[in-house]
Amino acid sequence: MFHLRNKTTMVDPDHALRGRQQTVPVAARHAVLGTPLQPPFPEGFEQAIFGMGCFWGAERVFWQAPGVYATAVGYAGGFTPNPTYEEVCGGRTGHAEVVLAVFDPQATTCGDLLRLFWENHDPTQGMRRGNDTGTQYRSIILYSNNAQEAAAESSRAAYGERLRAAGHGEITTEIEAAGPFYYAEDYHHQYLHKNPMGYCGLGGTGVSCPVGLASAAGAQ
Repeated sequence: MFHLRNKTTMVDPDHALRGRQQTVPVAARHAVLGTPLQPPFPEGFEQAIFGMGCFWGAERVFWQAPGVYATAVGYAGGFTPNPTYEEVCGGRTGHAEVVLAVFDPQATTCGDLLRLFWENHDPTQGMRRGNDTGTQYRSIILYSNNAQEAAAESSRAAYGERLRAAGHGEITTEIEAAGPFYYAEDYHHQYLHKNPMGYCGLGGTGVSCPVGLASAAGAQ
């Protein structure tokens, strides 16, 4: 029980693992979309980061979305530079498993991606998603600009009303400015494309997110 409690309690920055300077090598191109996995990305494109549990299934949600140029899985929201998967799962980095979504704002909106985010996981479960338990599985949105922040906050309020009306608890999703995004080890990227029968613990509440959020309309 102590080990479980430790994994669901955010590590203090002074007690986080020190990490390392070297980054992990990843493939040059997305295994599904064929686009570059790392910057530079096309001028004018935006980036947003979403954590909604195990990143294998979450990445597939976004690479299938219209207007998304590239996706990558990684670690963000914590303290340890260039952590390993095992370190993140150990709960001593502060990072969440996340998906980086690079999108063309002329072809989709942050509001469209937020709808996918809310509808494809249960954002009321704190430091777990279903049977996956630990701080790395927490629900989190890491925004890249003020418009994304406003859209995230507005959508959280709107979806929270829908969830309460359906008898669900309060949303525990964190909304923060994006810091460093650390790419995960290469085998994690597009995992469910490479392993079609692989584990996917993703599951929503069945409650639809309001379409045409005011924040999304304002971002268009």
